Amino acid sequence: MEVDCEGCAGCCIDWRPLTGRDIDHERRGPFEPLDDTYNLVPLSREEVRAFVDAGYGDALRPRLWKADTEDDRRVRIDGVDVAAIDGRPVFYVGFRKPPKPVAPFDRPPTWLRACAFLDPTTLQCRIHGDDLYPHACADYPGENLALDAETECERVERVHGGRRLLDDTAPDATPLFGPGALGDRVFAHPDPDRLAGAIGRFRDDALTAADRAEFVAVAAASSPGTLVVNDEWYERTRERVLDADSWAGRAIETWADSAAELGERAPDAESADTVEDADGAPETPGW
Repeated sequence: MEVDCEGCAGCCIDWRPLTGRDIDHERRGPFEPLDDTYNLVPLSREEVRAFVDAGYGDALRPRLWKADTEDDRRVRIDGVDVAAIDGRPVFYVGFRKPPKPVAPFDRPPTWLRACAFLDPTTLQCRIHGDDLYPHACADYPGENLALDAETECERVERVHGGRRLLDDTAPDATPLFGPGALGDRVFAHPDPDRLAGAIGRFRDDALTAADRAEFVAVAAASSPGTLVVNDEWYERTRERVLDADSWAGRAIETWADSAAELGERAPDAESADTVEDADGAPETPGW
C-alpha cells in the first residue's frame, strides 16, 4: 500500500463543496449517521483517553446514527430515533472539523471543513508520527483495500485527476468495527434521559462543550466488550474535558467565527500562522 498525499489531504477535509457530484460513504452497517460530518475518524477508547490526557478533550466530538422506526435497535430522544443497544444510544468519538482556509488539489484557498489537527498551509497532520496519531489514520486506506471498498484516494482521482493510490496491495488489516468493537470503538451511553436536549442539538450541529464532554467521558469510561461504564472514570474525564483549553480547541472557535460560507473563497492558507502556529500548534513533519 502506497499513497501520494502531497497537496491532497482528501481524507482529512470535506471537499464536497468543490464538486457537484454526489459523494456519500459515511454509512457503516445498517445505520445512517445523524450528522453530516465527512470522513470522521473513529478513535479507540485508549486513544480517547490519550487525547484527554494530552489536553485535547476540547477537540473531540461524538457521532450517533439514525434508526428506522421499525427497528428494535433504537431509542427515541428529542423526537429522534437513535440507534441503540439494549436501549442505550450507540456512538463513537472522532475529531471536530471546523471550517479552515485550505487549498487542496491545486485549487485556490477555500473555506472547507477540515480536521482540527490538519495544518491548512501544508495540508499535513500536526500529530503525524506522534504517539497520539490514531490507528485509523495510520492504517488508512488499509481497511478499505482489505474490504475491497473504494478509498478516498480513488474518489479524489476520479473527481480531480492525478494518481493518489500508487499501490493498492491490501495489507493485513483488522476491521475497525468488528465483533469486538463494543466498548472499544463503539460506545453505548448508559442513561438516555441524560441526553435530553443533546440529541436535538447534535442533529442541528449545535452541540455544546458540555454535550461533547458527556460523550467523550462515557467513551473513556467504557469497558471493552461490555456495556459497563466506570463512574469514577466518567466523572474524572468529564471534568478534564470541560477544563480543556488547547490550541486546537481555541483554533476551532477562531476559525468558526471568521469563516465565510463553506465553498467560498478564503484568505491565503498562511493565515494559519496567526491562528494555530502562533498559539503553540506543533509543526508538521514535512515530506
